Amino acid sequence: MPTGVCGCCGPLRPRYKRLVDNIFPEDPKDGLVKSDMEKLTFYAVSAPEKLDRIGEYLAERLSRDVVRHRYGYVVIAMEALDQLLMACHSQSIKPFVESFLHMVAKLLESGEPDLQVLGTNSFVKFANIEEDTPSYHRRYDFFVSQFSAMCHSTHEDSETRNRIRVAGIKGLQGVVRKTVNDELQAIIWEPQHMDKLIPSMLFNMQDNEDSERSGEENPASLAESCFRELLGRAAYGNMNNAVHPVLVHLDNHHLWDPNDFAVSCFRIIMYSIQAQHSHHVIQQVLSHLDTHSKNTPRVRAGIVQVLLETVAIAAKGSIGPTVLEVFNTLLKHLRMSVDFELGDGSRRNSASSHSSTRTKESEERIVQNAIIQTIGFFGGNLPDYQRAEVMMFIMGKVPVYGTPCHTLDTVKIGHQGTKRIQAMLLSSLIMVTSGFKCKTMCAGLPVSFLEPLCSISLMEDSELRQLVLEILHNIIDRHDNRAKLRGIRIIPNVAALKIKREKISKQDVVFMKKHGQQLYRHIYLGCKEDDNVQKNFELLFTALALITIELANEEVVIDLMRLSIALQDMALVNEENMPMFIRCGIMALVAAYLNFLSQMIANPPFCQHVSKAPRLFRPGRRWFVFSDG
Repeated sequence: MPTGVCGCCGPLRPRYKRLVDNIFPEDPKDGLVKSDMEKLTFYAVSAPEKLDRIGEYLAERLSRDVVRHRYGYVVIAMEALDQLLMACHSQSIKPFVESFLHMVAKLLESGEPDLQVLGTNSFVKFANIEEDTPSYHRRYDFFVSQFSAMCHSTHEDSETRNRIRVAGIKGLQGVVRKTVNDELQAIIWEPQHMDKLIPSMLFNMQDNEDSERSGEENPASLAESCFRELLGRAAYGNMNNAVHPVLVHLDNHHLWDPNDFAVSCFRIIMYSIQAQHSHHVIQQVLSHLDTHSKNTPRVRAGIVQVLLETVAIAAKGSIGPTVLEVFNTLLKHLRMSVDFELGDGSRRNSASSHSSTRTKESEERIVQNAIIQTIGFFGGNLPDYQRAEVMMFIMGKVPVYGTPCHTLDTVKIGHQGTKRIQAMLLSSLIMVTSGFKCKTMCAGLPVSFLEPLCSISLMEDSELRQLVLEILHNIIDRHDNRAKLRGIRIIPNVAALKIKREKISKQDVVFMKKHGQQLYRHIYLGCKEDDNVQKNFELLFTALALITIELANEEVVIDLMRLSIALQDMALVNEENMPMFIRCGIMALVAAYLNFLSQMIANPPFCQHVSKAPRLFRPGRRWFVFSDG
């Protein structure tokens, strides 16, 4: 009787169930029954309202087969699902997709590597299908978590571990492609998902143990490709959520020192994102530098070097509107680094502490040099009008004795600290002014910039005076002649230098009438400082030569001659009892400059007189520090 009942009831089963049952062979090794699969597909396309029931029944069979470890039938069920998904594109596919995702989730939860890979492959195929209408209720939270866990697989077998990680990365890539352009799935960009997605990719990029593999079989290569794709799809409002997990990952895995991987990550970020979003990344790194303000010097240097990379890659003009904020942050950390260096130096009280302090000082110098280099690179990416603002901003931070200083507490750091800050900020100004081409000197050397600069040029420190002169060279030299004028020497033929010059503009004539005497005065006073070294005189000579090339009309030439004669008289009369080296340096400077000036103005009697002057001194007496050119 029971047999008869089964025989009678079999044909009464719903048609979709019979069609589903028929695709499964008696022996799973035979694979999907293709002829019956074609019938099932035709039925699903013809009666799309049955798709949800087909999906539910397939899910029921698959769940049962997973529990019973009948993995051959599981593979057949997933193959059937894949084919149905590819064939059916109707409104009724939505409920079917829910069943499909439920089955994929079952496979991912199984813990069996083969089933996890199988489920991932099916999900990736589904992710590449473009649906006609958006889904209002579908969520991918589980898949983000599960695929992320697979990316961190620690399976004891390396081959299996590699397969699981590759599957996890492909799964995350599928989630990104399925959700990133769907406004209803914008939740994927929220921190709880990005904090899983991004570290999973970075973990595999960092752990490149299968470097010999290529393409999609190499987890590191695949993770980098997925990372680039994700960043390339990031919109304006999502940049912060995409970059922050990168910074956290680098912190957690101590990857700032050494920072090779960190630099590599941010190169990928900068080349992958849209150019107009570059300033978001720069600001994120700056904020992160603030959070590490009290970390070790090497960590801070690592972050600054990453910042340098981002600035170097950022397109010109796309760095953003908050330029002064960026420089303010960098200068703040420069000041803090000097504080740390000097603070440790003042606390040394034993041989061991002396050794550790010297190490700390050298590490702080690495931080300082990295910041200055970054400031210079940053300034080089700015248009001239913004660079002028930055020059003014930095100059406003330089502590100058005898002037109010609201930005630095010079009493707290003492004379040595103040000098160190001055040197660092002036070095930053040299970097920013390098390549600066102002149309007029009024724009390049406004009063608010020139006066504090000239004040520093009178300080009793030869190094600071050298830095000031180099800044002046950068601003005055608009035709790149400085390299031809290095060193104090008698130049036999100035014309051979092929100096580039233009007729002085009316604006520059006005500038020299207003500020020429100020420049001459500071050059005059700078020449007689007792601590001058040869480099000081060489830079002073170059400054005079550049003024002659760029700013000299007839009146300025006469003033420069008077200045030269005054310097010569000062050295010869020596009312101030200057050391012999300083007097010789001044005489060498005057002789070299008058030789240069006489040829520039092309006055034959003057040239003849100047050329005879050095020969009047007796042979063998070292009056001058220059050599014949």
